[in-house]
Amino acid sequence: MAQLGDGLDEAVRKAFTRPVPKSAGARMRYLVKQLKGTRAAAEALGVSQRTVERYVRDQIRRPRPELAARLAAEVTRRWQPRVRAKAKERAATTDGIVVDTRARFGYTAAPGTTDDGRMRHLTVALPPEFAARLFDARDQGATEQRLRDIAAEGLQEVYFKDRGRRADGLLVEFTDLEHIEFDL
Repeated sequence: MAQLGDGLDEAVRKAFTRPVPKSAGARMRYLVKQLKGTRAAAEALGVSQRTVERYVRDQIRRPRPELAARLAAEVTRRWQPRVRAKAKERAATTDGIVVDTRARFGYTAAPGTTDDGRMRHLTVALPPEFAARLFDARDQGATEQRLRDIAAEGLQEVYFKDRGRRADGLLVEFTDLEHIEFDL
């Protein structure tokens, strides 16, 4: 199942200007520098301080798969924080965010209209206020359901209601999400 939070993180990663370090030693050195010491890096990764020191000196070159995944996640999460912040700010103030999704949309509408949900593939540019709400909610640790509600509200206003020009009483629900991608 597609996760909105992961999609938002991936959209921000597309804004990186330099690639994330590839080797385990380079990743570990970056993490040690960011966390200001080998002890903090070891605690973040759940390994011993000595193991971190060995990676920093390239005495160990290939981490176990679970350690490699944790190391990649920790480094990517901290990589280019200013670039990440600028991309979020630009999306939240001027550019907005593009949502590409395939999901079932259900409606609550006036009597006599169709409210049967059906699968749709939509690519919609949401205005900056919805991008700001999505990023703020993500940064505050909102649940997946809360992120879906914000995205559904944005799609409702922009796509289904055409910014207030039609379908006045329509309420849209996001269900059966198959695919979602964001682009800044």
